[in-house]
Amino acid sequence: MVNVRKRGKYYQYQFEVAAVEGKRKQVTKSGFKTKTEAEKAGIIAFNEYEQTGHSFKPSTISYSDYLDYWMKQHCEINLKYHTIQAYKNIIKNHIKPRVGFYRLSQVTTSTLQEFINNTYVEYGFSKNFMKNILKVLKTSLTYATDVVGFIKENPALKVKLPKYDIPDDDPAHIFTKDEVITILNRFKKNHCVYYAFLTAYYTGLRVSEVFGLTWEDIDLENKTLTVNKNILKKNQAGATHGRHISGKATTMWFFGTCKTPTSYRTIDIGDTLTNALKEFKEEQEKYKQEYGDSYMKHYAKEVVNQYTNKPEIKIINAFAEIEVALPEVNLVFVKNNGVFEGTATAKYPFKVIHYELGISCRFHDFRDTHATRLIEAGADIKAVSKRLGHSTIKTTYEIYVRVTSKMKNDTVERFEQYAVNL
Repeated sequence: MVNVRKRGKYYQYQFEVAAVEGKRKQVTKSGFKTKTEAEKAGIIAFNEYEQTGHSFKPSTISYSDYLDYWMKQHCEINLKYHTIQAYKNIIKNHIKPRVGFYRLSQVTTSTLQEFINNTYVEYGFSKNFMKNILKVLKTSLTYATDVVGFIKENPALKVKLPKYDIPDDDPAHIFTKDEVITILNRFKKNHCVYYAFLTAYYTGLRVSEVFGLTWEDIDLENKTLTVNKNILKKNQAGATHGRHISGKATTMWFFGTCKTPTSYRTIDIGDTLTNALKEFKEEQEKYKQEYGDSYMKHYAKEVVNQYTNKPEIKIINAFAEIEVALPEVNLVFVKNNGVFEGTATAKYPFKVIHYELGISCRFHDFRDTHATRLIEAGADIKAVSKRLGHSTIKTTYEIYVRVTSKMKNDTVERFEQYAVNL
C-alpha cells in the first residue's frame, strides 16, 4: 500500500518493504508538486519493488526487450568488445525481426527451430554463422532460466542446425615462403606496415595484440615479447556501439584485456625479428628528432566506462610541443610522424595484397601460418599452444593448425618406412 502525504510545500510517497534484522523499513521519496504526481510515482516504485526490482513482469516481457536486458546486464559486463558487436548485429538483423515480438514466456522450441530453418533457407548462411545465431539464442535463454529465473525451461536447448552436406570452405590461407617474401617486399618502404607484418609472421600474435604492443613489452636484449593487453576502438564514452562520423573524431583507441587468461604470455623471439625491431626502434628515434614538436605522442588516461562502470585505459594523442600530465605510451607500430592508426593500419595494405598481388588472405593468416609451420617443422604441440596463448591443445589443432601437403607427404613416408621394415 502506498501512502501519500504533504510535507511542507511538497508531497511525498511512502510504502513499507521487508524488515531488516526485525526492524520495519520504508521507502520514502518527496519533492512532488502535486498529490497526483506523488501517487503515480509511488505506485510505479511499489510495483517495481513487488517485481523484485524489475521495471517489467518477467511473464509479460517480450523476447526483444529481454534481449536488450540481457545485453546490458550480462553481455556488456562480461564479454569482449568484438563478441558484443557480433551479438548485437545478429540480434538486430535476424532475431528481433523474426521472433522478438513473442513474449519471453511464449517462446517455444518449435518457434526457434522454425526460425533457424527459415533463416537458413532464405539466406543460405554458412554453418559457422548459423552456429553463432544459435549460440545467441541458447546463451540468452540460459541466462533467463539459470541466472534470473524469468522462465523455467530453456526452449533453445534442443534446437538443431540444418544438415550441411557440403562443409564450409576453410577461410584460412597458409602463406608459402614466396608469398611472405612478396608481401614483405611490397611494403618494405612502409615501415609501420612492414614491421607489423613481420612481427605477426614471426610470433603468431592476433592483430589486436600486434597493434597493442608498446616498446616496454619487447625485451630486445633477452629476445622476448610480452602480450599483456590488446587494442580496440570504441566511442569516446567507451560504448561498444556507435558509428564513426566522417571528419569527426567520434571513436578512440582503448587498451583492452586479453582474449583469455592464457592469452597473457611472454614468448621468445628469434634473431631475425629481434634485429628488425632494433632497426625499427632506432629509426623511430630519428623521426622523433626530425619531426620535433610536430611529432605525435600518445598517453594513457584512466577513465571509467559510462556503460559498464569499469575502469579502462583510453589513449590520448597530442603533439610533442604540448605538455600532458599523463604517463606516455610508447606504441610500437606508428607512422613516421608518430600517428597511431591501430588495426586500421592494415586495411589498405590488405586491399593491395588482394587486388595487386593476387593473394586472397587475412591478417589472421599470419597467425595460422605461424602455428602450422611450427607443427610442420616438428615443434612440440604444447609449446605451440602456449606460444599462441591457447587454453587447450585441442584449440591449437582444430582451429589454427592446417594440414599442409608436406605434412600429408610426411605421413605417407613414415608409413612406407614402417611397412618396409616389417
